Amino acid sequence: MSEGFYTDRWFVRHTPALKSVMRIIFGVVWGIDGALKFQPGMSGTFVQLLQSAGQNQPSWMMPWFNFWAGYVAQDPNFFVLLIGCLELALAFSLIFGFMRKIAYTGGILLSLVIWSVPEGFGGVYGPGATDIGTGIIYAFVFLFLLIIEATYGTSKWSLDSIIEKRFGWWKKLSELKY
Repeated sequence: MSEGFYTDRWFVRHTPALKSVMRIIFGVVWGIDGALKFQPGMSGTFVQLLQSAGQNQPSWMMPWFNFWAGYVAQDPNFFVLLIGCLELALAFSLIFGFMRKIAYTGGILLSLVIWSVPEGFGGVYGPGATDIGTGIIYAFVFLFLLIIEATYGTSKWSLDSIIEKRFGWWKKLSELKY
């Protein structure tokens, strides 16, 4: 038998562990990102970040960026803290496997908001543009986590599995089999 056959079988045999490890690594990334939101001065630069995301965008997109820059400028501290707390909540959920179905869905939505507002849909599209931004990629990772959970079932390496043993109704919040 070929070497590829054994490698393929290894991945199949270790899928439950691999999906948990990837979930945890992704959670650490979100945790770092969330923690960085609490750095001194982040609130002061956040409005500038939103304003720069709108620069050089097509004119028909300017109302979108102007709305968010003006709205956030009213209380930038609130928005920076809100985003930081949401990112840390996602990190907790990913690392510990807590309320995964809700967290993955919320992660998709938060990633799309990040992609469409501060990332400016990935930047200016024109000659020389080569990147569509990270937010959209994060949204796809959350979608893939949902698909993997639905395909391979309950993660034994999660806080949800411990809670589900005690409270059966918890599966409705955490699992995709319903």
